[in-house]
Amino acid sequence: MVVFAGQGDPRRSLALLWRADAPPPARGGPGPKPRLSVDAIVAAAVALADEEGMGALSMRAVGDRLGRTAMALYTYVPGKSELLDLMYDAVHAELPAGRPEPADWRAALTAWAEEILEFYVRHPWVLQVSQARPVLGPHEYAGLDALVALLGATGLDAGSLRRLAGTLFAYARGSAQTVADARLAAAATGSSDEEWWAARSAALMELVPDFAERFPAVSRLEADGPVEPYPGVEEGAGAGAMSYPEREARETFRAGLGVLLDGIEAARARRAR
Repeated sequence: MVVFAGQGDPRRSLALLWRADAPPPARGGPGPKPRLSVDAIVAAAVALADEEGMGALSMRAVGDRLGRTAMALYTYVPGKSELLDLMYDAVHAELPAGRPEPADWRAALTAWAEEILEFYVRHPWVLQVSQARPVLGPHEYAGLDALVALLGATGLDAGSLRRLAGTLFAYARGSAQTVADARLAAAATGSSDEEWWAARSAALMELVPDFAERFPAVSRLEADGPVEPYPGVEEGAGAGAMSYPEREARETFRAGLGVLLDGIEAARARRAR
């Protein structure tokens, strides 16, 4: 499911994102119910999406978490579209921000990419929000600003930095989607990765006995043994506790990241000539 941000009223959405308008007065009432606020509503919505996924998100479900009706929320947030924008920007406050230009740009970008991957894995619903139309919130901009500052240490021109920022974000999102899917697969299908592969591998070998002859390049990859970690990119902690698909996805992420960073290094070398 792909969700497009920025579908609410432009001025009202941006005013909420940037807290440019005074919030409505907090309403008290009988009983111990906490007072509502935009921040409380957004926090409840984020918790709901983290736990149950984007499909569970509704104004009613968020209201239930807060012990209120959906109608009570509309005083603070006009609707689900605006709420999604607020949620998306709120979680982006977790991204690295406000860092000085690093002395070692390669180490800094490696650390950034690892943090971004973990951010998306913590909030997999964020991956369903299309990048075609940005939210334009303060935390989204702060995260982008931090990345551009890190890339600035490479000494490349502004046009290159713009494209590299987009490439790195897209690469991290794609890798995180694979990790998130690997985590979800067993629960969503009712079969473990081991069961799935065992059943289909046996059937494939029976039905396609000439597999190695038909797909020699793929077969050589399997015959050559395990893939070595990419030079200069350390293996993440806790890999032994991961499922095989997740471990493979993370190793692929690190290998591809190393190649991307090599490309940046090559671009710097060409510029220095």
